[in-house]
Amino acid sequence: MPRSVVVIGNFDGVHRGHQALLARAVELARKLGRGEDVLPVVAVTLWPHPMTIIAPDRAPRLLSTLEDRIALLKRYGADQVRVVQFNREVTTWSPQRFVDTVIRPLDPVAVVVGSNFTFGLGARGNPGTLRELSEGEFSVVDLDLVSIGDNKSSSSLIRHALDQGDVTCVAEHLGRWFRLSGVVMLGDQRGRSLGFPTANLPIPPDLASPADGVYAGWLTILDASDPEPMPAAVSVGTNPTFDGVERRVESYVLDRTDLQLYGVRIAVDFVKQLRGQLRFSGAGQLIAQMRLDVANTRTALAESLPGA
Repeated sequence: MPRSVVVIGNFDGVHRGHQALLARAVELARKLGRGEDVLPVVAVTLWPHPMTIIAPDRAPRLLSTLEDRIALLKRYGADQVRVVQFNREVTTWSPQRFVDTVIRPLDPVAVVVGSNFTFGLGARGNPGTLRELSEGEFSVVDLDLVSIGDNKSSSSLIRHALDQGDVTCVAEHLGRWFRLSGVVMLGDQRGRSLGFPTANLPIPPDLASPADGVYAGWLTILDASDPEPMPAAVSVGTNPTFDGVERRVESYVLDRTDLQLYGVRIAVDFVKQLRGQLRFSGAGQLIAQMRLDVANTRTALAESLPGA
């Protein structure tokens, strides 16, 4: 393969900090290419999350699936994505072996990393180590963390904001709405009997999700030939009014009772938290609240753009 510009990271969520690394890599690929050629940008990511191997009990819930991570890396500038299968053997690699095994085969002109990047046994390697091990074969560019307001963008900050239901903060650090996607499953069909049919997505236990509550959002049918986001009132939780136990995402597309979405791949983008999860005394009280949620969803989405 031709020489390349390599950008390395865990890239969980591909947030604004990761996007800055990719943008710098793209810039270098254009600058360092010979003549009219542009060097390929190769993103290197680890899967699964290292903590699932090193300390499984402390492994974080991820912000996206591997498939979505790869798509996002390409969306923000990577021409190719190389996935390093992280396992017990990789945890024993020295920084030198990591460079020789993962980086050198890509023949980089430059390697872009974050200033907090670590690698190799015991996380002993850092950007300075990488420069030493490059032996002049490639340059190393390390970028400071990106700040939004007073907070530095990080996957852990985004997970904390999701736990609080603060999807507005999450969007600020992701540079887009937080999204959950999957295949619509057959639910209790209770929403249809109440006049608010919903598309139900199970929440995988290894993925992060917004706190239980109701949100204004957008639903997109991914299998459609021309996917068009539709306004939706979105409930996350176990449906305590009916003693539910399974956490899931239930989305009611505003003013639509004709949609047939069972078995269809959809994406749900979270725009604004409207309220927390509540238990109601009966169906009448729940319907009244759902009507209010729909009205509040209209107001919230009037100020947003789908797919932002």
